[in-house]
Amino acid sequence: MKLKNILFTNAISSGITGLLLTSVPEFFAKLFGVNTIVPFREVGVFLIVFALFVLLTASKSPIPKNWTQLIIALDVSWVIVSVVVVVIISSLVSIFGSIIIMTIAGWVGMMAYLQQKALNKGSV
Repeated sequence: MKLKNILFTNAISSGITGLLLTSVPEFFAKLFGVNTIVPFREVGVFLIVFALFVLLTASKSPIPKNWTQLIIALDVSWVIVSVVVVVIISSLVSIFGSIIIMTIAGWVGMMAYLQQKALNKGSV
């Protein structure tokens, strides 16, 4: 798979998730069994900005290696933070909320792996 396609996939999935989190945070608060919507909106805004950066990176020709490495580092950080968050807040959110966090972390981890693999191969 080409790096450009992986980056576009990452941008689209991050953007859609961000838009959902910012537009219907009450829905996610209910799924997670919490009363606050602020974290959902904040994460949503971050994801929208991140998606725009990933989209910009994928649109460049050639794709900037250092930008791609930053995206990979942010994706890996997302996975690490997700695991830490689930450990810390697992008693405060529903099991379904924890499963959602870890499922998304798995997807993000796969994006990081595929991006790194394509970058190493030079498969732009």
